[in-house]
Amino acid sequence: MVRPSVSVTYPWKLSVGDYSWIGDEVVLYTLGNIKVGNHTVISQRSYLCAGSHKIEDVQFTITSQPIEIGDQCWIATDVFVCPGVKIGFGTVVGARSTVTSDLPPGVIAYGSPAKPAKTRPPSAATQI
Repeated sequence: MVRPSVSVTYPWKLSVGDYSWIGDEVVLYTLGNIKVGNHTVISQRSYLCAGSHKIEDVQFTITSQPIEIGDQCWIATDVFVCPGVKIGFGTVVGARSTVTSDLPPGVIAYGSPAKPAKTRPPSAATQI
């Protein structure tokens, strides 16, 4: 399910798995590829940013890096995900977090920058 208010820069660079949900007003800035796994939720007003600029370049040349969100993840409301980030299977990212680096599978992470705070119970995320 992709809500009608979702913004996708380049749709051909987006892959959304089966039974996944992209919420209202989510921005998918697909300068690079963005892959969303199966049974995953990207909640409202989140921003997945697969592009940036070379700050050492006086012309601020555009760059791109892929983003991968694993199966059975939940990216809560208003989360910013930076270019090049991978979020592991079953991971939950808390509301209003900023994900600047990879997150391992099966954790609950939050903050700015988002850091794993605890692991999810083994029964919470299982292979479907």
